[in-house]
Amino acid sequence: MGSADYDAYLDDGEYPPHEEHVVSFEMASTTTTNAAFRQFVDATQYITDAEREGNSFVFEGLLPTGINTTRGPGNEISLAPWWFLIDGADWQHPEGPQSSIAQRENHPVVHVSWNDAQAYCHWLGCRLPTEIEWEYAARGGLEKQRYPWGNELLQENTHHCNIWQGEFPTVNTEEDGFYGTAPVTAFHPNGYGLYNVSGNVWEWCDSFYAKRPESSTNPIGARVLKGGSYLCHSSYCNRYRIAARYGNDPSSSTGNAGFRCARDIND
Repeated sequence: MGSADYDAYLDDGEYPPHEEHVVSFEMASTTTTNAAFRQFVDATQYITDAEREGNSFVFEGLLPTGINTTRGPGNEISLAPWWFLIDGADWQHPEGPQSSIAQRENHPVVHVSWNDAQAYCHWLGCRLPTEIEWEYAARGGLEKQRYPWGNELLQENTHHCNIWQGEFPTVNTEEDGFYGTAPVTAFHPNGYGLYNVSGNVWEWCDSFYAKRPESSTNPIGARVLKGGSYLCHSSYCNRYRIAARYGNDPSSSTGNAGFRCARDIND
């Protein structure tokens, strides 16, 4: 796992390539959908971290017309000013209280924290994958390739994942067919039958995140996310590569992060 690519993010800890070992496990073919998460909430009356907090981060380009996006302390992320902390944004209202998941039942659930993902997995009798498991499964049997389908982003001028095309963050040409999330079975699966392991939504893993040992900015307690999202673009974030990784606080939520389940195989 890992990467020696020219554009690898060294400070993220994806370099150098190194060998790891995994035992047999099973991985869900898709990320958890809105419909599946609704079943969990209906059965348990679970309240997500975003619902408890009363807000979550939404990409500016997806906000409904007229919603308050006044910039100020706590309202946006200074290093990523296209994110806004929107009151009433949660898994049922991805762009704020005026929005809904109607017509998006088969899209990945978003605005779910690592804590929320863990709770869902516990209810279902499974778990989140470790980072090593996730990367092994996402490669689909290929070795030392950038993407689940090979080294080139486009094959025969065809898109294989849901990421940003155009000029980020102002112009998305939607050449892949989507602005925002795509259905969980969009595009072809990898060699192991997993869909959308590159792009669409970031996926929480059950592993702690640490950057390079000499870094002074290692988030304490952060968990790993893998796969990139519909907002990834080569101009600022090409983390839709299989080796790429990211970390965030386990209680945080955004409109481009979800999860898929894994489980042990009993002999």
